Amino acid sequence: MQLRLDALEPHLARAMGSLYVVYGDEHLLAQEACDRIRASARAAGFTDRSVFTVERGFDWSALLGASQSMSLFGDRQLVELRIPSGKPGKEGADALKTLAASSKAGANPDVLTLVTLPRLDAATQKSAWFTALADSGVAIKIDPVERAALQNWIGQRLSQQGQRVAPGEDGRRALQFVAERVEGNLLAAHQEIQKLGLLYPQGVLSFEQIHDAVLNVARYDVFKLNEAMLTGDVGRLARMLDGLEGEGEAAVLVLWAVVEEVRTLLRIKRGVAAGKPLATLLRENRVWGPRERLIGPALSRLSEATLERGLALAARLDRQVKGLSGQARGDWRNALPPDAWDGLFELAMTVAAPRDAGVAAGAAARPAARSAAGAPATNPAAAAAAAAAAARPRTAGPGRRPC
Repeated sequence: MQLRLDALEPHLARAMGSLYVVYGDEHLLAQEACDRIRASARAAGFTDRSVFTVERGFDWSALLGASQSMSLFGDRQLVELRIPSGKPGKEGADALKTLAASSKAGANPDVLTLVTLPRLDAATQKSAWFTALADSGVAIKIDPVERAALQNWIGQRLSQQGQRVAPGEDGRRALQFVAERVEGNLLAAHQEIQKLGLLYPQGVLSFEQIHDAVLNVARYDVFKLNEAMLTGDVGRLARMLDGLEGEGEAAVLVLWAVVEEVRTLLRIKRGVAAGKPLATLLRENRVWGPRERLIGPALSRLSEATLERGLALAARLDRQVKGLSGQARGDWRNALPPDAWDGLFELAMTVAAPRDAGVAAGAAARPAARSAAGAPATNPAAAAAAAAAAARPRTAGPGRRPC
């Protein structure tokens, strides 16, 4: 059966099963779930532990032998199977189905099996071996903590160690500050929260205490840029591009991710203008999950002409990031920023805060957005306003006229 992560503790308190499957790429949460299962297993008398890691040439018969071994005088055994690739192969699939059938039949009550896997795609979750494991035992899917839920997660973790933020605006600013500095790095977020527990006593934490203690350990995913673009969160967009640049991410990959979003929006915009239902267009363009809720508001502030200008800018940026000339000789009106990453920010801003919405973009706006992003109380609208207020007219270079 499938079990939510937050239901694991009550489940273990009632009764333990004989087979558990933990899968997902959020390593901190997966490790914590496995630790809870191990602790309950020890309390139930499973004091002997065998660990198998599937690698090339792995002997599946050794696993089956350990899961079927019985002893009149030996301790009850916890058998852990780790499959880092998530692909057991044909022999492994047969062995896992045998293991699942044995567990379902209760053939050996002195053995408890824990299988750990990475995030699995939809096809793998429908495979015969995984279906057999999930039907015979308890499958726990570890979902990542999305940015929208990160502040609540931080608040819950603080409460677990007897701490909390101040009520009202000060507390909201504190949680937002932490979320901005740990986004995409949950393990480091856990460590920063533990550090607060070591530095300060239990009770209310002020914004100043959190500001002085929490380091910037955020790690950004290039494929999450579309969330900041669609929501119009200029501050987060600037932080993400700065982080990706600092981590050495290839500018061409970032350009591809941003352009794909612009193209998708343009196709949907044209489809809506042609009278097609938005829901149909979202399915046709493979827009699912959180993006599905964000596309509608983004389309309402974007014109077809704005998106077409974005694609024209992307064509020039593509040449620039590949080391070619990004513009025609004498075309000072369409001059690109000298730094390609400033150009990427300008391109992303065509969706996040288009110029025809009254917000400036370009090389001068990116430092302003960085400044706005540094203020944790800033919301997306305020960040955009700060960027617009601080932006200077963009120049094409020494001796040239401003655009």
